Amino acid sequence: MNLKLRNARITITGGKGFLGKHLIKAFQDKGCSKITVADLPEYNLVNMSDVKRLYVETEPDIVVHLAARVGGIGFNQENPATLFYDNIMMGTQMIHEGYLHGIEKFVALGTICAYPKFTPVPFREDDLWNGYPEETNAPYGLAKKMMLVQSQAYRRQYGFNSIFLLPVNLYGPGDNFDPRSSHVIPALIKKCIDAQKQGADAIEIWGTGQATREFFYVEDAARAIVEATENYNQSEPVNIGAGFEISIRDLVELITELTGYRGKIIWDHTKPDGQPRRMLDTTRALAEFGFRAETNFREGLKKTIAWYETTLVSPEEVAG
Repeated sequence: MNLKLRNARITITGGKGFLGKHLIKAFQDKGCSKITVADLPEYNLVNMSDVKRLYVETEPDIVVHLAARVGGIGFNQENPATLFYDNIMMGTQMIHEGYLHGIEKFVALGTICAYPKFTPVPFREDDLWNGYPEETNAPYGLAKKMMLVQSQAYRRQYGFNSIFLLPVNLYGPGDNFDPRSSHVIPALIKKCIDAQKQGADAIEIWGTGQATREFFYVEDAARAIVEATENYNQSEPVNIGAGFEISIRDLVELITELTGYRGKIIWDHTKPDGQPRRMLDTTRALAEFGFRAETNFREGLKKTIAWYETTLVSPEEVAG
C-alpha cells in the first residue's frame, strides 16, 4: 500500500457492523492507523446535523460508506418506506458533505439488490439500468443505487473522486443472526442449531428453494474494498463477489450437513423466493484493481458456523 494511503485519515461509516469490523482489520493489516468509526448511536446519518458533525469531528481524507439499513425478504416487505428513506438520506448527505469538505475520496457501497429482477446471469455492471429491481427489495436497492448516480454527477460537475462498489450477499464470522433482520445464511444456521438444541424434528424454509444466490466471504469483501480504495478512481460501478451461484435448496442441504441437523425440511411455497438468480460478473474488479475472491465456500461456512456456536450459543446449548 502506498505511503499516502497509509497516512490518510479514513472514516468508516457503519464501522461497528459486520463488514465494518473486518474492514478495519483489513486496513490495519495494510498499515493504516488513522481510522475512525462513525456509527450509531454517536452518529445517526439520516440526520444532516450528524453528518455535518461527523465531517467536522473526524476530518477524513477518505470516507468508506458502509452504513445502511438492511434486512432479509421479510424485513424488506414490512419496511419498504423506512429502507428507502433511511438509505437514500444517508448516501445523499454523506456524498454531498464529503464534496463540500473537499475530501480526497469517497467509497460508496451499493448492493446487488440494485440490479433488475431479470438481469442475465452473470450480472454485468452494464446491465444495471435495464429494468426494475425485484419487488421485495426494490426500495432498498434503488435508494442505494442513487449513490451511483450522485457519484457520477459529482465527478462530472465537480471532479469529486468517488467510487461505487456492488458487493454480493456477504457471510462470515460476526454476521447478523437476529431472525428479524438476518439474511439467508445466518438465518439457516440459526434455524438448524436451534432445532437441534430444542429437539425439533422439522424446520420451515421460505420459498421453493429454486432461487440461486452468490455468497461472498466477509474477509474477501474487506480486502476488495481496501484494494479499490487504493487503486480505483473512476465512477463506473464495480461488482465485487465470489463469482459462483448456488440454489437455496442446495445451500440448505450444505448447512444442514455442516451443522449436523438431520430433521425434516418444510418448504413454505406461499412465501416469496426473491430474485430468481443472482451471480456477479467480477471481471471488472480483476481488471481494474486485481481483486479475486480466495475463500472456498464450504470452508467459509464452517468458519461461520463455528463462530456462531462459540460466540452466540453457550457450550451447554451446543452440547445439549
